[in-house]
Amino acid sequence: MHWLENKLILEKSCSQCQTTQLQVLHYTIFVYFTFNYALIMFGDAIIQPELLDSQAQKQQNARQILSVKELSILNARSNTTGLVYLTIHLAIIGCSGYIWGTNWGNWLVAIPALVIYGFSIAAMFAPMHEAVHRTAFANNRLNDIVGWFAGLLSYYNSTYFRYFHKWHHLYTRIPGKDPELTEMTPKNWAEYLLVISGLPWWYGHITGHFRVAFGLLDDCPFIPLSARAQVIRSTRLHLGVYAGAIAISLIFGQPWFFLYWLLPLMVGQPILRFILLAEHTGCTLDNNITTNTRTTLTLLPVRFWMWNMPFHAEHHLYPSIPFHALPKAHQQLNSYFTHVDPGYIKVNRDIIGKLGQLEP
Repeated sequence: MHWLENKLILEKSCSQCQTTQLQVLHYTIFVYFTFNYALIMFGDAIIQPELLDSQAQKQQNARQILSVKELSILNARSNTTGLVYLTIHLAIIGCSGYIWGTNWGNWLVAIPALVIYGFSIAAMFAPMHEAVHRTAFANNRLNDIVGWFAGLLSYYNSTYFRYFHKWHHLYTRIPGKDPELTEMTPKNWAEYLLVISGLPWWYGHITGHFRVAFGLLDDCPFIPLSARAQVIRSTRLHLGVYAGAIAISLIFGQPWFFLYWLLPLMVGQPILRFILLAEHTGCTLDNNITTNTRTTLTLLPVRFWMWNMPFHAEHHLYPSIPFHALPKAHQQLNSYFTHVDPGYIKVNRDIIGKLGQLEP
């Protein structure tokens, strides 16, 4: 901080001093975010997985691995930890969005800021997912509120997702039951790039939101009749917020909706697809929790942005464990899992190498 102190003691006018401080702050934030983004894309492949135990050990009753006492300790939820994560996540969105919005024309700064801003918005899927499980916070009302607004930012409706995701956990990798198996599994390079682009996701979510808003839920057996009205209302409210944001942009003649939400989310989705593709692709197509889900070992910035979702096998084995306890759960459980892989680049490389051989 000596360089900052030296700047502050220079005899300049108050306005000049404030300008200098803002420039320094922008540069520091930009360097920090750019470094963390580089870690996401290139750094995680250096992590090595721990050795797995024998096959016999892996096949024991998965649900009985942890004792009741061990599980009760791990299950402890925390409002404080959840709020700290949420505050930092929103601060990253705010800072990177500010840098993106104030540096047009300076593309060496603006483009990296846009990527970080966009991924941070897309990654609001992670707290939405955690809140749907009621494990982001100890307070259920707080989970519901944060989950809804996190879904609004990431273009997921948390009310709909709660029922969709419940079936995903009940019937993980069971054909005809797991709703995630309806999503495209790439069979060649073109399909892989299509999945990573996020275009199928956009098509599915846009059409899906409107189908739900119009009450067309016949293809959603996971939504009970008693919850359909609530899901429809929640989805309509989401669409109403988006419509309101578009209207404000049009009234003021400004491309705010596009520049600060739609474009960033389009940029951030491919990174999120790159991460989420690793969760089950290439794993067994059965109900064996120790073999049908993958944990991906990665660096701290990625784990933070994704609220520890890279510990995905641990999450599927014990969905009641909150995100902040998953690293500890990993220490106790990782030897039971078949798929514990070193980084998203390595996992996607393996997926590419098996294109045409992957099960849905």
